[in-house]
Amino acid sequence: MVFFQSVLLMLSLLPLTQSAEAHQLRPAIVNLEFTQNGSVKVHVQTNLESLIAGIDSNHDDTDDSPQAERYNQLRAMSSEQLSNEFEFVAQSIISQFDLAFDSVKSDLSFVKLDIPDIGNLDKSRLSDLYLLAFIPSTHQQIDQSVNQHVTWHYPENFGNNIAHFYYDKTPNEKTSHWLTKGATSPQFELNEAYVPKPFTQVAAEYSVLGFEHIVPKGIDHILFVLGLFLLSVRLRPLLLQVTAFTLAHSITLGLTIYGVISLSPSVVEPLIALSIVIVGIENIFVKELKARRVVIVFLFGLLHGMGFAGVLSGLGLPESDFVTALVFFNVGVEAGQLSVIAVSFLSVFWLLKNQQRYRQWVVIPVSTLISLIGLFWTYERLFL
Repeated sequence: MVFFQSVLLMLSLLPLTQSAEAHQLRPAIVNLEFTQNGSVKVHVQTNLESLIAGIDSNHDDTDDSPQAERYNQLRAMSSEQLSNEFEFVAQSIISQFDLAFDSVKSDLSFVKLDIPDIGNLDKSRLSDLYLLAFIPSTHQQIDQSVNQHVTWHYPENFGNNIAHFYYDKTPNEKTSHWLTKGATSPQFELNEAYVPKPFTQVAAEYSVLGFEHIVPKGIDHILFVLGLFLLSVRLRPLLLQVTAFTLAHSITLGLTIYGVISLSPSVVEPLIALSIVIVGIENIFVKELKARRVVIVFLFGLLHGMGFAGVLSGLGLPESDFVTALVFFNVGVEAGQLSVIAVSFLSVFWLLKNQQRYRQWVVIPVSTLISLIGLFWTYERLFL
């Protein structure tokens, strides 16, 4: 039993050594804009430090990489210093991007690099790399019935990416692809009118995105859901809380994406962290579900929905598949939450027959640590 408690303590304390986003590599956002003058504007928003340092995407935590020291040095550099570092490896990095016309790789030329000033060192910095390519002359044909096929490949060692294909004359009509493990994008029909992706493809891609935003990337959301689970593992209390949370975050996710409401991340993120604190503290002093708990969970769910919307907005939603993508992103989020609950139940079910021991060994110590972690994140997001 002592061993079980020790494991719980160590696992719960682990997030205290880093913030939720401290060393995670976010997917790159790639925009490929095809212009009427025969050029292709390529805009890559990415973690430039990881590319320069050569952080392999197989490392979920950059601190686990052999290049961790170099990576951390780059993160501490000013935008001018980092730009100078990029110059030494620019050609090597750019040459690994693959924009191909009918399977023939195109030359990409460097246009400019925008690097933000140093901000919170506990969060990765995203820089904007602008490149330019030209559609081969053989593809600029009078016969518009001939379809030209364009593909994009982002190296596997650079991580995952979201690729948006669109024409400059219709910037809102994007064909978007979630590309993982070095996958090459499906073919984009250069001379065709915009054709939406199949429903099943959009549903699958955005379900995966929603799930991954909870497991493994949404540590703060995982702790909140774990807090809901710890109050009571009986079905009715758990169902009421999860339903309230789901309904609330679905409402604000939709309203925020549609632009009906808007709240700055500088307000939303500290409040999400604070919600973890409050749920954890209540678990310590309350042994059963009260009506106010459902109301509190609903209100906090509204905040978490805005957090989900911020992530989804950054990834981008295809114009014609907007509703499908939004709904199935939410489906993925729900699947992620249910997986957290399922794993939590399997971890403690053998203790549930003795409720007093369960509270002493699991609910109180874990809820205490959840609250401390949430308190640390609240301070970090407000002041650091």
